[in-house]
Amino acid sequence: MAEKETRKVTIAAIADLAGVSVPTVSRVLNGRSDVAVQTRERVEELLTRHGYRRRPSAARTSSGLLDLVFPDLDSPWAVEIIRGVEDVAHAAGVGTVVSAIHRRNASAKQWLDGVRNRATEGVIFVTSMVEPPLQAELRRLNIPVVLVDADGIPQQDAPTVGATNWAGGLAATEYLIRLGHRRIGFITGLPQLMCSRARMDGYRAAMESAGLPIDDGLVYQGDFYHESGFAGGTHLLRLPDPPTAIFASCDQMALGVYEAVRQQGLRVGDDVSVVGFDDLPEVRWSSPPMTTVRQPLAEMGMVAARTVLRLARGEHVESPRMELATELVVRDSAAPPRVR
Repeated sequence: MAEKETRKVTIAAIADLAGVSVPTVSRVLNGRSDVAVQTRERVEELLTRHGYRRRPSAARTSSGLLDLVFPDLDSPWAVEIIRGVEDVAHAAGVGTVVSAIHRRNASAKQWLDGVRNRATEGVIFVTSMVEPPLQAELRRLNIPVVLVDADGIPQQDAPTVGATNWAGGLAATEYLIRLGHRRIGFITGLPQLMCSRARMDGYRAAMESAGLPIDDGLVYQGDFYHESGFAGGTHLLRLPDPPTAIFASCDQMALGVYEAVRQQGLRVGDDVSVVGFDDLPEVRWSSPPMTTVRQPLAEMGMVAARTVLRLARGEHVESPRMELATELVVRDSAAPPRVR
């Protein structure tokens, strides 16, 4: 029976017995020098006592991992965040594990089982609130967590990295107003997301500041996917008094609006101005190239990775909330309205 149990001992179990984090046990196994002598001796003694079987290859090559977790991986902006995280991780000699937990308990449990058994330095959650049981287990394992563009107000004690979404929404709408537009449609993102609400508030603030009425009939509920942008654009353009410009809360929805404009026999820029949000690489190649608000997605991933690695080293993080600046990128999809 004892022999059967020794084969099941995990890094997480050793960490729990030693009162240290899983990454600390991993560092001991990998022979790294950034572990206190007394801690190293305690971990080594427990590894020997419980018959933990080291993997020779891992001891030579593993230098820790970062877990990067999305609710889904079907959005182009995910690639930009992955690129930023990977740049920092690679420079630090740390690997990256990318997962999607799909907001289902089963996939979250499967992911957590993997975290318990690998050398995870820290976890970055993207647009995903950490459920209380998951949060408690990560805290028990002493694995630091950073949130990127969190849904709602974070309830857990974790730093967050985001963008100036309100300022971006304000800048996009003010630009359309300066061009002469007065009826400006807005396609929102998911209402439960902080970024969606902030962009909507920026739109409203710009309209109110210009003394323009906010017509709820010009606001369409989207979900950050092309299809809702197409549906919203079609709905707005079929109104008896349609908007002369449409601001979409993300580039994917703005591309959906492009198709809605085309199917209505109109042209983007000439007949209807369209502005997006994100500045994904593909929109500079759209026809016409899209005016959009640049959200520094890769940089957000880089800041999140640097932050979680600092936490893993036991360093202090000065600010629990970090916001990176957005920027309006003017191209050819917006122009002064045609006189009707």
